[in-house]
Amino acid sequence: MLPEIGQIMLILALLISALQGWMGLQGAHQNDRRAMAFADRAAILQALLCIGAFALLAHAFMISDFSVKLVTTNSHTSKPMIYKFSGTWGNHEGSMLLWVMVMALFGAAMVWFGKTLPSGLRARAIAIQGLTATGFLAFLIFTSNPFERLSPIPDNGSGLNPLLQDPGLALHPPFLYLGYVGFSVAFSFAVAALIEGRVDAMWARWVRPWVLLAWSFLTIGIVLGSVWAYYERGWGGWWFWGPVEYVSFMPWLAGTALLHSTLVAQARGSFIRWTLLLAITTFSLSLVGTFIVRSGVLTSVHAFAVDPDRGVFILGLLILSTGGALALYALRSGKIAHGANFELESREAGLVLNNVLLVISTATVFLGTFYPLVIDAMTGDKITVGPPYFEMTFGPIMAVLIVFMAVAPLIKWRSDSWRRIKKTLLIMALMAIPLTIAVAVFGNTVFGAIGVGLAIWLFAGTAANYARKLRLGEAKSTLSNLPKRFFLLPGATHGFALAHFGLAVCTIGVVAMGIWADEEVDRLKLGESISVAGYEFTLEDVVRAQGPNFISESGQVVIRRNGREVATLNPEQRMYPVERNNTTEGAMEIGALRILYAAKGEGNPEDGWVVSVYYHPLVIWIWIGAMMMAVGGFVSVADRRHAFAKRRAPVQTPQAVAAE
Repeated sequence: MLPEIGQIMLILALLISALQGWMGLQGAHQNDRRAMAFADRAAILQALLCIGAFALLAHAFMISDFSVKLVTTNSHTSKPMIYKFSGTWGNHEGSMLLWVMVMALFGAAMVWFGKTLPSGLRARAIAIQGLTATGFLAFLIFTSNPFERLSPIPDNGSGLNPLLQDPGLALHPPFLYLGYVGFSVAFSFAVAALIEGRVDAMWARWVRPWVLLAWSFLTIGIVLGSVWAYYERGWGGWWFWGPVEYVSFMPWLAGTALLHSTLVAQARGSFIRWTLLLAITTFSLSLVGTFIVRSGVLTSVHAFAVDPDRGVFILGLLILSTGGALALYALRSGKIAHGANFELESREAGLVLNNVLLVISTATVFLGTFYPLVIDAMTGDKITVGPPYFEMTFGPIMAVLIVFMAVAPLIKWRSDSWRRIKKTLLIMALMAIPLTIAVAVFGNTVFGAIGVGLAIWLFAGTAANYARKLRLGEAKSTLSNLPKRFFLLPGATHGFALAHFGLAVCTIGVVAMGIWADEEVDRLKLGESISVAGYEFTLEDVVRAQGPNFISESGQVVIRRNGREVATLNPEQRMYPVERNNTTEGAMEIGALRILYAAKGEGNPEDGWVVSVYYHPLVIWIWIGAMMMAVGGFVSVADRRHAFAKRRAPVQTPQAVAAE
């Protein structure tokens, strides 16, 4: 009975979302407050219905209700409870239910936090959010029913893909969806603004927190996926430049450009048209990723669906939403003011370059994603676009971007002169150049030195800008009143600095991993050793054990350096009898400056076991830096909460603009 109630909830949510879209658009067009109020209530009701449906599906998984086909094919009574619960979204149908629930929650949040916005803009945005949700609810109900019954009812289920039975990957999809779907709010407000033909700084001020939230959640989701792949897959890599990575990285890059663009739109009233276009593009790239992993055009642990009908349905949604929004942009953007002019030597110019480079990098990743698919469709040839392509294209673009990211915040809005900041630039160069030379000499690598130098340059530029905001070095500034100045600064200033510091830290980690990482693979018998980067890995023992729902073969690897024991690692191979699948569980000894990593492969006592060992310098800095960026986004959002309570965008005084 409960699965049928869940199905009814989804059908009601579909009808309610369609009414939400219709009444919101009609109410705004006719200035009918009753119709607009109905759209508000419909958005909240849709969210409640989707939450209820998701809770009923999760309940079916947790009690192992094998009368539901989805539970049978993705669960088992022997699974730990956490993986029964995460199995709710560890499949195509459940993940799409999670998607529509998150979209409905964002729609309800637009109602709760948007009460002070102009009624017409707010109603249209809520209507667009409802219509977008209608498409996904229809996709879920007509092609991917999560509550389909099964008869006869089996005694047990088929289990969940063992690669998905991991705490990191249990959290990875929800954070990704909070990012993907979060950009739908900016999309809805962009389309609503185009319908009205009027956008101002207030629009950007209200949209920016939602962009920050979505971008921060997506950053966390990508980090969790990277960490999971690093220790779960057994290949010791934090990034693989594969299609699954592409589909999350493209909206992240476009979202980063949107984030900076909304800053200019809010502070100076410029980049309005460009910001609207980026809002449409970013969410469209989220839909592109959804299409790729659910259409069968690629196969991976993330690619849930291989049904072409589902792919066609998603492609239709993509064409309808993106094509409709871009057509509306072509028709109406001419009615929207472009904004104030600015000089070449200005912060706006720096942010223009920032956006151009980010868009080029997005296009580079897009080309690397779809070129092999197009060639396959046209000729049947299977080609791969891998790391060499991105190292030659993406890397140089990011290098130029980092150079200007350090400088742009130091320049004034509208017009400035390089002479004013030449002393600061000289200090930054004096910090970066000696370290660059030192790395080139002692690290014996030019490219590594350039990468580290760029990171130090960014760190120095961010520190100089942050110090200027704190008024360090001014005549009236003393250390005693520094805490007061710190707490008086807007949260956006702290968040901006934290995010840029995080990128510098992340860059150093990426460079270190790309240049100085080392690895060795050999077949070892008990007592034999393998060395890497001065560390000796000795296979001391191999034992078998019974896990909750798997059989483990674990190696005992002792690490020594100069005869001194450093750590003991226990890399595993797990065999899941129900799923008839094996996984490799890497083991790590984590330090602030390096990770020592071991993975055990197939083998036997007579021939030995395949053992892979890795020395990864500063790899943890990649994840720490990325998390700093995400936290910086959340800190900036905290500063913006009061923006919801303002009916009009505040006048930007020089002091207020400087605080940005």
